[in-house]
Order: sequence, then structure tokens, then C-alpha cells
Amino acid sequence: MPRGSKAKYTAEQKRKAQHIEERYAHKGVPKDEAEARAWATVNKQSGGGEKAGGSGREKTADAKTRDRRESARRAAASREGLPRDSRASRNTQTVESLRKEARAKDIPGRSTMRKQELIEALRKAG
Repeated sequence: MPRGSKAKYTAEQKRKAQHIEERYAHKGVPKDEAEARAWATVNKQSGGGEKAGGSGREKTADAKTRDRRESARRAAASREGLPRDSRASRNTQTVESLRKEARAKDIPGRSTMRKQELIEALRKAG
């Protein structure tokens, strides 16, 4: 039998578990096993009982406005084809793409460099 209280589950989750349990019982699975499988399936599909929703902290109006402006600024820069900050984008690139960029700039020793070394070499090469 499944452990724990089912009080935090919604009516829909309880109905779904009951239906799944009945289908397993119809297939000949023992009642305890059918119930355990049913609740495991409900938990897998919905993540468990009702969640308390959110962190409890709301953003201030100023923070929301600032975030919207920043998002709009990034979107406008993207539309204009401007790259993001090169340091940030290089940290997210793969070593292979960094090596390809180093090859294009003809940086010596690139094939034996580690990621951070490639980033530094590319930064120096400008």
C-alpha cells in the first residue's frame, strides 16, 4: 500500500489514480500493487499533490519594469544583428567552436589549448 497522506491531492488526481488502479486490478494485479502503481503513475504525470505555488515573493513594480526594459533592449539588439557580449557568448561556446574561431584567427598552439586558454587567446587576438 502506498505510504503517506493523499489529502494534498486534487480530486482529479484521486479520480485518475482510482481509474488506473481499477484497470490494473482488471488485469489481475494484486490490489496493493495496483494501488501503488496507480499513485506512482499519478505522481509521475503531475509531480505529486497540490503545490503551494510560487516563492511567496512578488517582484516590485520597479523590478518588473526594469526587467521588461532589459528584455526589450536585448530584443532590439538582436533584431539589429548585434552580437551579445563576446565574453558571455564565448563561455557558452564549445571547445570545438572556439578552436574553429582560433583557426580562423591563426592562433598558434590552439589544438592543445583548453577551453579557458582558448578564450584568453581569442580575447588577446581581439
